Amino acid sequence: MQNMQTALWVVILLVFLALAFDFMNGFHDAANSIATVVSTGVLKPAQAIVFAAFFNVVAIFIFHLSVAATVGKGIVQPGIVDTHVVFGALLGAITWNVITWYYGIPSSSSHALIGGIVGAVIAKAGAGALISAGILKTVVFIFISPLLGFLLGSLMMVLVANIFKRARPSKVDKWFRNLQLISAGAYSLGHGGNDAQKTIGIIWMLLVATGYVAATDAAPPTWTIVSCYLAIGLGTMFGGWRIVKTMGQKITKLKPVGGFCAETGGAMTLFLATALGIPVSTTHTITGAIVGVGSTQRASAVRWGVAGNIVWAWVLTIPASAFVAAIAYWVSMQIF
Repeated sequence: MQNMQTALWVVILLVFLALAFDFMNGFHDAANSIATVVSTGVLKPAQAIVFAAFFNVVAIFIFHLSVAATVGKGIVQPGIVDTHVVFGALLGAITWNVITWYYGIPSSSSHALIGGIVGAVIAKAGAGALISAGILKTVVFIFISPLLGFLLGSLMMVLVANIFKRARPSKVDKWFRNLQLISAGAYSLGHGGNDAQKTIGIIWMLLVATGYVAATDAAPPTWTIVSCYLAIGLGTMFGGWRIVKTMGQKITKLKPVGGFCAETGGAMTLFLATALGIPVSTTHTITGAIVGVGSTQRASAVRWGVAGNIVWAWVLTIPASAFVAAIAYWVSMQIF
């Protein structure tokens, strides 16, 4: 009886740790949803974070749990996950998020979590315990999502420039200030839909591993879904202003029309990835879209040095969080 009570308390603590990661995900990735709409002056920061948080949570009614299924059941072989693996994965992801937030680097919370899972699992059972197909499509989309964001953002910009080439700049600016509210809302939907599901997936993984949910269940408990969407929404409301500055100003200067094109291209990418059940980085996606928009003006409009630093953070995210997760797994084994 005592062992069961202890196990329950461990599960409860890990669920709260997962929700803390989810909150930090919203906090860390708030810039992805609101950087463009703030930097173009369409919304004030306080308005933008409430706006983005609302659509993060509304995404619960829009998207199927395909991404949660990939994270919960498509990355690690059955029977490998335990409380130590989940603890290591979460601590690795949270540590990397704190480091990159402190330095204002827009890295990926999503890939930090995937890296954390990979590191903890390898520490326990070796690379053979991973499901190669799930890992492969996640890693491939590290490169595809920003490239697709770049392509769609730049194509949107070229299309809009041709459609409105005879319109007065002041009118175009006015129209796209209103249209950017739609594109920012769409991007926030995509952000909530893809990112909240990653935390749903790891809690689902934990509940299956500890026997509180059957492995054959088609979906996790409703409380898991609701709490994760609320946590990411609350995180977004607290914002991450260091990263907003990098995303909205340091990569390239945006006008409302550019913000609309970047957000629309990014949102299209996120909607596609979420429908396919692929956990992608909202950070990678919007950065690629912003760079794509900037590059249509002229190559010098993009601060490639800043963009290059961000790419290095992308490359390091999975191995760095995996390394911390492996250490956290070992520490957990000694303590618990």
